[in-house]
Formats: sequence, C-alpha cells, structure tokens
Amino acid sequence: MSRALHAEWTKLRTEPAARWLLPCIVVATVLVSLFAVAAASCKVGGCGFDPAALSLAGVQLGQAVVVMLAVLAIGGEQGTGLLRTTFTAAPRRIAVLAAKAVLIGGLTLAAGTVAVLGCVAAGRAILPGNGIAAPSLADGPTLRAAVGSVLYLVLIGLLALGVAAAIRDSAASAGAMFALLYTVPLVAAMINDPELQRTLRRFAPMTAGLAIQATTDLDNLPIGPWAGLAVLAAWSAASLLLGALLLHHRDP
Repeated sequence: MSRALHAEWTKLRTEPAARWLLPCIVVATVLVSLFAVAAASCKVGGCGFDPAALSLAGVQLGQAVVVMLAVLAIGGEQGTGLLRTTFTAAPRRIAVLAAKAVLIGGLTLAAGTVAVLGCVAAGRAILPGNGIAAPSLADGPTLRAAVGSVLYLVLIGLLALGVAAAIRDSAASAGAMFALLYTVPLVAAMINDPELQRTLRRFAPMTAGLAIQATTDLDNLPIGPWAGLAVLAAWSAASLLLGALLLHHRDP
C-alpha cells in the first residue's frame, strides 16, 4: 500500500493540472464566499440570513474543482494510456484505487481546511458591516458547519473518484458528477409537489450534504445536518465500491 501511495503521489505532483487545481479549490471557494457575504445586507432583503451558511457559500463552487482533481487521478491516466502502465506495475488494482482515495482525500482535506477558514474569515470581516452577525468558530453550530464543510469536500472528492473509476473517461466522469451535483437540485426546484421536492433534496448528494452548513431554522431543513452528511457518505461509499468492482473485473 505504501508503494502504491508513493507512486500515486509522484504521478499527481508531477501532473501540471493538479498543481493549479489545488490552489484553485481555495481561491474559488473563498472568492465566491467573499461575493456572497459582500452582497448580503440586512438593509436589503431582510435579516433572515444564516451567517455560517452564507459565509460558506463558496463550497458550492469549490466542490467543482475538487471533482476535476479527483477525475484527473483516473480519467487523466486513462486518456494518456498511463493507467495501463500503472496496472502493469501494480497488478493489485484495489490497492491502487485505495491509494488514490487516500491521496485525494488527504489533499482535499488540506485544501478544504484552508478554504473554509478563509470563508469564515471573510464572513467575520464583512458581515457585521452589513448588519449581520459574524460567524464564530467558538460557536458550536458554526464550528460544526465549518468542519462539516471540509468533510463535505472530502466526500465529494471520493464520490468523484469512484465515478471516474467506473467510467474511466475524464469528460464523461466530470459530466456525470456535475449532473448529479447541480442538475438534481435544479429539477427539485422546478417540481410543484412539496413532498417530492423535499424527498429529492433529502437524498440528492449535494443538497443533503450541504445541510451540514445550516445553523438556523433547522426544523425546516429537508434533512438534519449530520444525517445529510451521512447520505453523502453513503453515496461516496457506493461510488467507490462500484468503481472498485468495475476496476477489478474490467480489462485495463
């Protein structure tokens, strides 16, 4: 396992795209949060804001960069033919996938932590000037939202890795992930049946997982914060299991 992990780290750190995707996770996440907190105002549109969720709004874009990083770990190798070489050098394909999962999870954890801290700092700096309470990590619900957002990004990376292992095509894997993350909430928003709409939001990976960011009005959520993150974790586990099975039984 250690040899596979070292090999995967060597490949990823020498991949030009990976070197700019990691800082992009931080930049994209923090910039969107900056725009969100700067646009929010108690004087315009009322004061029904959740300071933590508002400050962490950038996670919804940052996850797209995480998806691209995870897809690159397998889909990029498939496109260049490097994946066949990898399996020749390391025939235990499940160990290779496990090494990729540890690597993607660890890198996303590091970048996600920096990004989330930047988002909270942006909220603390800007929201009070707009008449909205500043989020504080000393507050239990806000700390849960921040830690949960980092875990959310890690789980999104693992979900994308499993999808990429199953499809093994960068464009198709990224398309499938973006449809799963962003299209389902759009469909739910267009449905007139409140019960069906609530059900879709409870089990869609993005809407369920992002419930972890809520710190106010929890009774009106389609699913509880930790339960929503558990739904996303189930999606990620199922994706990795499917990817591992197909990776093991399919030709290189």
